[in-house]
Amino acid sequence: QVHLAESGGGSVQPGGSLRLSCAASGYTPSPYCMGWFRGSNRAPRKEREGIGIMYSDGTIEYADSVKGRFTISQDNAKNMLFLQMDSLKPEDTATYYCAADFRASRCDAGSWYPEGDWTYWGQGTQVTVSS
Repeated sequence: QVHLAESGGGSVQPGGSLRLSCAASGYTPSPYCMGWFRGSNRAPRKEREGIGIMYSDGTIEYADSVKGRFTISQDNAKNMLFLQMDSLKPEDTATYYCAADFRASRCDAGSWYPEGDWTYWGQGTQVTVSS
């Protein structure tokens, strides 16, 4: 069982920045990949939008909606995944989730599976962009 915990959400003005963190613990299958998703905390998981995926080979792919503004990075030693969000817009307001999976359909480089049916999820952290 993989346990994920997000932190770093908050309120920011348009054009501002936030950095989210995801701490992974417990059993880590191999291969293994992680991604960042966002959505409403009242909506079903399957409706969450994948915004960035780090594949099992370490390559990263982003949704067009955040490309050039958001950056995913990791600290393997600490089992941490990060999401640096710059040039934030009001439409970026959402609950942000960290997810993980082990299936090739999610983890193979270039597979780009942004739908919300991944295996492991964190509880989410709220990001609000407003003036």
